[in-house]
Amino acid sequence: MSVVRIQNVPLEPNKHIWVALQSIYGIGKTRALSICENLSLATNTKVKDLDEETVRQLQDAVSGFTTEGDLRREVSMRIKRLRDVGCYRGKRHRSRLPVRGQRTRTNARTCKGPRGNRISKDAGKAK
Repeated sequence: MSVVRIQNVPLEPNKHIWVALQSIYGIGKTRALSICENLSLATNTKVKDLDEETVRQLQDAVSGFTTEGDLRREVSMRIKRLRDVGCYRGKRHRSRLPVRGQRTRTNARTCKGPRGNRISKDAGKAK
């Protein structure tokens, strides 16, 4: 069988099915394991060992969830709504700061981005 695609995401053939399903945005470990359990698939089954009928069943099972582009759009629309309403969380999103109450005096580098140019103590001195 050629490359297995679910929701237009190619699944890596040498991975176990429950691990490969996690490459789809919106499917994590718990959901992947429950899909395998509902379809009576052994979790140690490799993607390359799946037959066409099983792939079709997997596609049907995954299509019942909001995944990939639809989920990304839904998340971005929720953040946009928070910004438009002007609530505290929306303001934090707009200014690209942590939203859930984390400290910002130190840390928060992921959210704030890399440090700006710092002026060193020796900057104005002649050598």
